[in-house]
Amino acid sequence: MGRRPRRDLLAGLTVAIVALPLALGFGISSGMGAEAGLVTAVVAGALAALFGGSGLQVSGPTGAMTVVLVPIMQAHGASGVLTVGVLAGLLLIGLALARAGRYMALVPAPVVEGFTVGIACVIGLQQIPAALGIPTPEGDKVTAVAWQATQDFIAHPNWQALGISLAVAAVMSAGTRWRPRLPFSLIAVAAATLAAELTGMPVARIGDLPDGLPAPSLAFLDPSALAALITPAIAVAALAALESLLSAAVADGMSVNHRHDPDRELFGQGLANLVAPLFGGVPATGAIARTAVNVRSGAQSRLAALAHAGILAVIIYTAADLVARIPLAALAGVLLATSVRMVEVGSVKAMLRSTRGDAVVLVLTALATLALDLVQAVILGLIVAGALALRAIARNVRLDEMPLRPDLPGDHTEEEHALLAEHIVAYRLDGPLFFAAAHRFLLELSEVADVCVVILRMSRVTTIDASGALVLRDAIERLERRGITVFVSGIRDGHHQPLEALGVIARLNQAGRVFSTTPEAIAAARDRLDHTGILPATT
Repeated sequence: MGRRPRRDLLAGLTVAIVALPLALGFGISSGMGAEAGLVTAVVAGALAALFGGSGLQVSGPTGAMTVVLVPIMQAHGASGVLTVGVLAGLLLIGLALARAGRYMALVPAPVVEGFTVGIACVIGLQQIPAALGIPTPEGDKVTAVAWQATQDFIAHPNWQALGISLAVAAVMSAGTRWRPRLPFSLIAVAAATLAAELTGMPVARIGDLPDGLPAPSLAFLDPSALAALITPAIAVAALAALESLLSAAVADGMSVNHRHDPDRELFGQGLANLVAPLFGGVPATGAIARTAVNVRSGAQSRLAALAHAGILAVIIYTAADLVARIPLAALAGVLLATSVRMVEVGSVKAMLRSTRGDAVVLVLTALATLALDLVQAVILGLIVAGALALRAIARNVRLDEMPLRPDLPGDHTEEEHALLAEHIVAYRLDGPLFFAAAHRFLLELSEVADVCVVILRMSRVTTIDASGALVLRDAIERLERRGITVFVSGIRDGHHQPLEALGVIARLNQAGRVFSTTPEAIAAARDRLDHTGILPATT
């Protein structure tokens, strides 16, 4: 534990105050109820703090996970959500054992930023019915549900609920700018609850909560439903891994010497998601907002996150009746303000101005998050970002004609060099020779004319795959059909395997036309011209 436990305990208290309305709100938004959100914050928060790979991470129910859970709840009910949590926990533990944590760092920043913007929009839209005091309409598309709730409000307005939501959101937004360290979310919710109680406002409340943690149980598990829940479980596990490792990386950036272990973090999140459903909790992830509060409050070890979970457990056992009186519209206001604060406007603007490709990936990922599910949005963003990256890399491959200089081995007169230069051309391949760049390489090389010998210098080829090797073979065969002899020099050690496996250099090797260095290839080409007297090929 930390060397200064008092600072950790104070940080844990601060985070618990911030986390309480969020845990309640996200539990309700998921469809599982406020108690599920609290249980998740306690059980998953404690286990992830103990066994995770970040000493500063705070875990619990999050808005991003809620977005994924809503359609699962609609399709499979509460038992389906709990089962998905268990399966996702097992998948996360498997990823940890496979040491897959380091690969999450490869997700491009525009994908993460677009994902965050999309999630913020979805969370905000999800709160519209509660903020308007309208029962949530049927439907699995948040835009359609929000639109229907707006129409229902116009027909039967509930100004008290709307007033509470807007007041809570305004207090949070203004308060966090004025005094960032004060827990304005809890202050606003407490004031709204007190006002609703004193005036007898006819607004919906959280309702009865259990006065303690339920006993662990696997009664929800239905073996016959496991096959149908595998795909949702993969989506939940992927989101938990992505969001948790992103949050841990944010904590690293906010601290001085702290660095998380990504594989251990996956293990801790896996264990948390495996156990929380046994107590009725929803799947959890590392929570970026709560983790940031934890670090800013002076946390130095995992004791702070443990204290946060412990304080929330005390609230469950001692203040359940008070929490039950909180208006749902107040929690909707908290989540509306949270969704707005999730978007770093400056970061989004900077990325939109960065490059056209970054802007396309960000906007596409954000729109896909709204239109599709979150994992599909991330996959789409990764595919587009990968395609743009390959396009950029492919543009870097070059086929440059290299002069045959007098400083190469061999003593020749200027006339001999002129003859050499007329009959022999050397091309240096720079960069990756793979599927995205191979076609352009073939077109360029096929245009070589008026030479007897082409020397392909490959020492600067950084990558070669099967497509690149096949195109290289095709280019060599085309040149030879035109009577041009091809020599190859400088093949790197790691590139021999694809070239040999696909039969690119086997015949050239047998003919003695593969060399370690370019001077050797030039000497062989000179020798060939001296002995054959072949004239340049023409097209």
